[in-house]
Amino acid sequence: MRYAQGGGLTAERQAVREEIRLCAGKRFAQGERTAVIAKDLRVSERSVERWRRAWREGGMAGLKSSGPAKLPKLSDVQFELLESELARGPAAHGWEDQRWTLERVRAVIGRRFRVSCSVAGTWRLLHRHGWSWQCPARRALERDEDAV
Repeated sequence: MRYAQGGGLTAERQAVREEIRLCAGKRFAQGERTAVIAKDLRVSERSVERWRRAWREGGMAGLKSSGPAKLPKLSDVQFELLESELARGPAAHGWEDQRWTLERVRAVIGRRFRVSCSVAGTWRLLHRHGWSWQCPARRALERDEDAV
């Protein structure tokens, strides 16, 4: 289940949902009907059917949460190291101009941590840690820096 703003369920909501599944598992063992369980737990019958299948295949352990869908490519410690590398600037990494692009950040991640990720994955990683994109201001060729 995905939500806006990089979502998914919080850890608290995951625990609540897991508790609902485990409650349904106890009722499966008692032989209750899917429609009754769905109505009492205020969930769809389709969800209860899916949980029943998982319960048949794996018992109560099959209803437990399997954790987050995808773990981040870099840990928090590694991301701090990445931030220090980015603070050194693009010139320190061999680029002539002073602009960080997603492709360049991706290259630094690959070289420094031996981790391969896509450009979109790089953006999600940066966005998750509070980074945002910035567009350089366009300036006229005739601009006189001394006058400004």
